[in-house]
Amino acid sequence: MPVVISNSSTLIHLSAIGRLVLLKEFYGKIVIPPAVWKEVVEEGMGRIGVIDVKQARQEGWIDVVSPTDKPLIRLLKRDLDEGEAEVIALAIEQKADVVFLDESNARKIAEVYDLVKTGVIGLLIRAKKEGRIESLKEELNTLRDKAGFWIEEKLYQQALQSVGEKL
Repeated sequence: MPVVISNSSTLIHLSAIGRLVLLKEFYGKIVIPPAVWKEVVEEGMGRIGVIDVKQARQEGWIDVVSPTDKPLIRLLKRDLDEGEAEVIALAIEQKADVVFLDESNARKIAEVYDLVKTGVIGLLIRAKKEGRIESLKEELNTLRDKAGFWIEEKLYQQALQSVGEKL
């Protein structure tokens, strides 16, 4: 089974559009660090994602694992929030097959460490290509409108073109 580590944004936004289960379907198990659990579940009480992520952990397909390289986390926190720093540190330690990051700064830093990364849009593109969703355009629009996820227009167009959908 691949080692897959997620930041909070991916969990929150997939949950907001009712697609968190795609993570389970694609990867079987997801790992998150304590800072992501804290951000999504403990600090997120009453917000989108809390119930779904708690349930996924109870069902055993989301695990919370602590990164051990504290100096690396401190270094990463100079440029990233705590969750992103722990995600990248944990991904390095566990030699992750893929890491879910949506924020551009975190993605750039993940590249420095040669981490394979994707995010909500990449997951939805895969879901469309594998026939798990009918319309990428509808999912992206819901992501923007319902979940408040910002998508640059150029990226929106590229995503649709990658699956043969029209604007």
